[in-house]
Amino acid sequence: MSFALIQKVNDEQKKAQVVDVRSGDTVRVYQKIKEGNKERIQMFEGVVIRTDNKGQHTSRITVRKVASGVGVEKSFLLHSPLVEKVEIVRRAKVRRNFLSFLRKRSGKSARLTAVKFDREAVNAVRDEHAEEEAARLKEEKAKEAAEKKAAEDAKQAELDAKAAEVAARHAEN
Repeated sequence: MSFALIQKVNDEQKKAQVVDVRSGDTVRVYQKIKEGNKERIQMFEGVVIRTDNKGQHTSRITVRKVASGVGVEKSFLLHSPLVEKVEIVRRAKVRRNFLSFLRKRSGKSARLTAVKFDREAVNAVRDEHAEEEAARLKEEKAKEAAEKKAAEDAKQAELDAKAAEVAARHAEN
């Protein structure tokens, strides 16, 4: 197999655009979760402590947050179809790529110095496929809710008809 062919396949797997995430950024990662036949989007917010393979189809970020006093780290492949979107909340001044020292710190010592940045311009990445997918999920939920409401209305109408029939019988007697 030639390198050009491998490169072509890899480029097809890439998303059109991804947010320029750096170490020290506080990000919200929206990830698709499948539970049985249901699909939902879950948010994970934390500090990016590592970035790997920027510019490649295997680009990855490691996000850390403290939940209930326990440090939790997750790695996300930026070009994965399961990652819906990445939104940068804060940007901090850091001098290295891998912020492993944050693992040993908590409280004030784990704070990073914030830097001003244009949040709207950085997060202005639009993935049309992801937006279509989110709209499709919303439509499916609305359709399921409408079907459920129609079934409940039909049951209620049936109960009302029976109640009217019983009332009519009592009126005859």
